[in-house]
Amino acid sequence: MATVPALDLPPLFRLVTLREVGDAMAHATAIAADAGAGTLVHVGRFDLAEFAVVLEPDEPLWQARRAIYAGLAALADALAVHAPPEKPIAFDWPDAIRVDGGLVGGVRLEWPADADENEPAPWLVFGAMIRTVSLGENEPGLTPLSAALEDEGFDGLGSGRLVESFARHLMSAIDFWNEKGFGEIEKNYLARLAPESGVRRAIDDNGDLLVRRVTAAEPLRLSLVEALSRVSWLDPETRGPRK
Repeated sequence: MATVPALDLPPLFRLVTLREVGDAMAHATAIAADAGAGTLVHVGRFDLAEFAVVLEPDEPLWQARRAIYAGLAALADALAVHAPPEKPIAFDWPDAIRVDGGLVGGVRLEWPADADENEPAPWLVFGAMIRTVSLGENEPGLTPLSAALEDEGFDGLGSGRLVESFARHLMSAIDFWNEKGFGEIEKNYLARLAPESGVRRAIDDNGDLLVRRVTAAEPLRLSLVEALSRVSWLDPETRGPRK
């Protein structure tokens, strides 16, 4: 493991770099209590942008999990900066990221198992994986539901540059949240969900997704905690985004 910064990160971040065999999420979770907020663990992989950052929100845990939406909005904004013109970047609620319909990766959120829901958690860890290059023997078009940044026209956007851009956008998102409230982050996130006729969506104070249909008296509530326990986009065998 190396701790000499090799990326251009905002001053409040402290970089920890792992070799290709490392696991950014696992390592960040293991050191979060001692390393503190702003610690960013980055794995030097050629095919994936894999990283995780330690957060220390002031809100009670039941509200602080909304940080996943701030992280996703920041990651999408970072991708949009480097995307070809009009290349759509979208979310599958709550944690997956698609580029032009193809799955490129997603995010995870962890917190201490014994944390009190009504108190600020000692730490949260937001982790992400984005497929930058397609590896293997699959021919183009054989996996139409998956994608890689290189194939989608993100020429030259390697893992390091994406992480640098994400860190800057995350700082902006957190500052805005602290100063103006969660509303703009909610708007940014919901705008990237696939539109559905006759449906309005909102994010509840605890992070649950509320789906309001014009024909229903009450909204459908989708539990964020339950959804995060499944990590829909991650292939447990390859340790990368599903193909």
